[in-house]
Amino acid sequence: MRNIPVVKPLLDDEELAAVKRVLESGIIAHGPEVEAFEREFAEYIGVEYAIAVANGTAALDLVLKAYGVSSGDEVVTTPFTFIATANAVLYQGAKPVFADIDPRTFNIDPSSVLEVITPRTRAVIAVHLYGQPADMKALREIAEDHKLALIEDAAQAHGAEFMGVKAGALGDTAIFSFYATKNMTTGEGGMVVTNDGGVAERVKLLRDHGQAEKYLHVELGYNLRMTSIQAAIGRVQLRKLDRFNEARRRNAKELSERLSKVPGVEVPYEDPRVKHVYHQYVIRVNDEYPLTRDELREYLRDKGIGTAVHYPLPIFQQPLYKRLGYPQDICPNAIEASRRVLSLPVHPALTPEDLRYICDCIAQAAEAARR
Repeated sequence: MRNIPVVKPLLDDEELAAVKRVLESGIIAHGPEVEAFEREFAEYIGVEYAIAVANGTAALDLVLKAYGVSSGDEVVTTPFTFIATANAVLYQGAKPVFADIDPRTFNIDPSSVLEVITPRTRAVIAVHLYGQPADMKALREIAEDHKLALIEDAAQAHGAEFMGVKAGALGDTAIFSFYATKNMTTGEGGMVVTNDGGVAERVKLLRDHGQAEKYLHVELGYNLRMTSIQAAIGRVQLRKLDRFNEARRRNAKELSERLSKVPGVEVPYEDPRVKHVYHQYVIRVNDEYPLTRDELREYLRDKGIGTAVHYPLPIFQQPLYKRLGYPQDICPNAIEASRRVLSLPVHPALTPEDLRYICDCIAQAAEAARR
C-alpha cells in the first residue's frame, strides 16, 4: 500500500553541510549566522528589518508588545486559524475579537472586520491562511480609516504575493513561522519583518532579556533568540523556497483540474490578485459528495493517503475560549468551514503518480458510496 504523508519537510545534503559548518565554527547560539539570515530574509520579503526569534508564536507576542497592546485593548482577527494567533492577544491581557471569514478564500472578511471594531480596538491581525494572502487592500483601508495597526500573520505564506507585493510587506509589521511543516523550515523558529525601525528595535530588545547592551537590562525581556544552527538551515531553505513554492503550485493545479470533475468536491478558490503558495491544499466536502468529510478522511487513510483538518473548531469554540465566555454561534462561515474542510497532500515531494492516485481514490470513494 502507498504511504503518502500530508506534509513532508525537504532537507538534504545542503542543510547538512550548513549545520556542519556552524558546528565547526563553534558559534552555535545566536551569532553572525542569524544576522545573515535576517539580512537575506528581509531582502527576499522587500522590507528594511527582519528579526529572528524562537518561533512564530513568540514573533506575534513580541510584535503586539512592540505596539503597546495591553489590558483593556481589543485586537480583531479570524477565528479560523491556529489558536496561537488569538492566544498572542491574550498574552497581552487584551481581548481577541473575531470577525467572520470569506467562505471562498477562508481568510478574514473585511466587511465583518468593520462590524466588530470598537473604540477599544488597537490592531487587526490578518492571517494569510493556507498560503493565500488576505484582502490586504480592503484591510489596509480599514486600518488607516480607524488608525489601527495592521499586522500580518504570514506563518503559512512564505513567498506568497498580493498585487505583486510579497506577504510580509503588505501590512505595518508581519510575522513568519519556520515550523517543520511550513513551506520553508528551520525546525522551529520565527521572524518579525517590518519597515518600522521603532518596532524592530523593541522586538530585538524584548527577545534578548531587555538588553540594550551586554549586561545592561533596561526592561523586562525574554529569551526568545534563534540559534545559529536554525539560521543555517533557514538560509539554505530560503534559497530553495521559490522552487518549492512553484512545485506546490503545480501540484495544486493538477489536483484542482482532476478534483473539479468530482461532484461535491469544491477545490480551492484562488483570488486573481494573489500568488497562492499552497501551504495547504484544502478542499470543501459538500453535501453533494456521498461521504462526510470525516468518512472520506478515513477512506483515504485506509488507502495510505495522509490528510488533516485545518481547523476542526473555530477558536471561539475551543474549551479555553468557551471558559472565557465567547458566544458559540458567532462567525457562521467559520463554523461551516470547520465542518467541511480537508487538507490533502500538496508538498513538493509528490510524484505525478501520487497526485493521480489521490484524485482517483477520492473519485472511487464517491462511486463506491453511491453503489
